Amino acid sequence: MTEPTDLTRSGDIALCLDFDGTLVEIAPRPDQVRVDPDLPAALERLRARLGGALAIVTGRPIAVIDDFLSPARFDVAGLHGVERRVDGIVSGGGAADHPELRARLAGLQAAVSGLESVLIEDKGASVAVHWRLATPSDAARAEEAVKITAAALGSAYRLQLGKAVGEIVPASATKGHAIRAFAENPPYAERRAVFFGDDLTDEKAFAVVNANDGVSVRIGAAETIATRRLTDPEDVRRLLYAWADGAPIDPDALPPA
Repeated sequence: MTEPTDLTRSGDIALCLDFDGTLVEIAPRPDQVRVDPDLPAALERLRARLGGALAIVTGRPIAVIDDFLSPARFDVAGLHGVERRVDGIVSGGGAADHPELRARLAGLQAAVSGLESVLIEDKGASVAVHWRLATPSDAARAEEAVKITAAALGSAYRLQLGKAVGEIVPASATKGHAIRAFAENPPYAERRAVFFGDDLTDEKAFAVVNANDGVSVRIGAAETIATRRLTDPEDVRRLLYAWADGAPIDPDALPPA
């Protein structure tokens, strides 16, 4: 007898999805992201197929993801796992828990204040500096400023660099830790993790997924340790919409990285 290709029949899949660059195209400014109108409802249908095991794993705060995907509400690991919501219960992520970071924020703002098209995104428990639209010289100065600030904070925090962005986050926060945390609770426990991501910050999550016999999917052409690859967010949405509407869910059949 042939085994079914739709792995959801056995409740085998726990799907974790990055947001920027994966579900939506990256925008010049974080607040300019455009969400496909069909995306929230499709994710809700797919979550139902997966018995609830669908989560967003992102550097964005949970509240921002809620705004973008309104009126839908999903399990979310926000701020690279600093804050997490599972089944409506939120833990972690408060700005008041990070006084050292808050104390350094004014200095970082002053250091980049004269740089054109450099943006500071204050997320409370983390701080990101974006230089996508900056000149090469201003981008280099912005990167240096965030590196200096991260170094001054010591071992409790770390700097992670992405696509024209540097973010200071608590040292214990990674998307890999977030996926491990989801796996400790139903409906994610005892399932095979499948993670889609597009950036350097997603490589730590790919490592965790690969080590646990999951499926890691890199979006875009960059070098990666992921085992599978899709071209761009449109390609991702096309796949997820098909899965949401009843197509067989077989991540192992995706193109190799």
